Amino acid sequence: MWIALLIFSGVILLDGLDISMIAVAIPEIQHAFGIGAATAQWLVSAYILAFGGFLLLGGRCADLFGRRRVLVTGLAVFALVSVGGAFATDAGLLIVSRFVKGMAAGFTGPAAMSLLTTTFAEGPARNKAFGIFNLFEASGYSSGLLIGGLLAALNWRYIFVLPIPVAVLLLLAALRYLPPDAPRVKGAQRPRLDIGGAVTLVAGMLLMVFTVVSVEEAGWSSPRTLIGFAVAAALLAAFVVIERTVKEPLVRLGIFRNRALVAANISAALLYGGAMGFQFLIALYLQNIQGWKPWQMALVLLPAGLMVVVIGPKIGALISRFGVTRVLMVGLLAFVPCYLLMLRIGPEPDLWGVLLPASVLWGLGFALSISALMVAGTNGVADDEQGLAAGLLNSSLQVGGACGLAVLTAAIGPGTELGMLYAGVWVILGFAVLTLVAQGVGLKRS
Repeated sequence: MWIALLIFSGVILLDGLDISMIAVAIPEIQHAFGIGAATAQWLVSAYILAFGGFLLLGGRCADLFGRRRVLVTGLAVFALVSVGGAFATDAGLLIVSRFVKGMAAGFTGPAAMSLLTTTFAEGPARNKAFGIFNLFEASGYSSGLLIGGLLAALNWRYIFVLPIPVAVLLLLAALRYLPPDAPRVKGAQRPRLDIGGAVTLVAGMLLMVFTVVSVEEAGWSSPRTLIGFAVAAALLAAFVVIERTVKEPLVRLGIFRNRALVAANISAALLYGGAMGFQFLIALYLQNIQGWKPWQMALVLLPAGLMVVVIGPKIGALISRFGVTRVLMVGLLAFVPCYLLMLRIGPEPDLWGVLLPASVLWGLGFALSISALMVAGTNGVADDEQGLAAGLLNSSLQVGGACGLAVLTAAIGPGTELGMLYAGVWVILGFAVLTLVAQGVGLKRS
């Protein structure tokens, strides 16, 4: 079981590495291909777009067609496309490779998470497993910033080479150590994919995420943005109608009667909106205003990663002793003083009084709350819908992060550099308060 957990955790570590490494290499890629910032930002946005668009479908496919099968197939695609990205001859091919990698991650992520929840029984064992799982996720993201900065200094293509052996190793380990998916019962009907539901869901999610990540360029009130949101809403409404009428829906809408699951998903979206906004503001302050290198910024965020490393293995014991609700609320509360500290940022960076304490508080909040949300969002869900629950939670995180950044960039607007920063801090502080309110309302109704 614990070897299997290392495989599941390795998959989520790979996703974190791939997202953060590319972010610090964008200037070098711009120089190599002679592209502007508008094109370069799609190296990140294409991945987020595909990842967010395919998470729900990926989770449901894992439930229907076998979690191990979906995981192995996704890892194979991820490795192959990484090879293509490493040898891409123009920016267009590189962006396409990022989109396909995001799509593959949209299948491997919920497959790995649902394998965890079906391998470890609800209770102390699953709580501990989630702590380790999220330790790997946070470690992948934080170490990716440092590794990406070092590799980009040598050659940006190494950033696309590194995930290849990692993905291949995980694929081989999955084939060797994970038990085969349960065989279909003789005479049982072959699982069928709800094509209409899949098309409307993926199209709606892709368009919604695309519209959100394009807001900074187009503006909130532009026809492009308004039409994008309207069409996305229409597609998702059509998806709900289809799911109510088909015999074998892609998403059983009754799952939303689980109030703890709904509260966990709303809280996850709000939390990630603030958390991604915090990282954006730190990068804006240290790299754009202070002129620091990416690896120097990564060192400021290192205490956050260390908090996750220290707390992650103990999360299971904490949840078992104090309950998921108390652990979650403590984690959410930690973000409030973290963001308040950011209001003390001045023209000169204050490492010991502001930046490092904020990093520690952010790591504490992230370590406690993300693991607790995953437990809350999957407890009480039947085994045959664990992939769906995992897809829902991961979709909430990704869409929440994208929406949070869109709101943040719109709020910053014109003004002095520090004035822009302070406006952004008030936005992420608002996200922290709304997360506490959402979780509090969810607890009261439960």
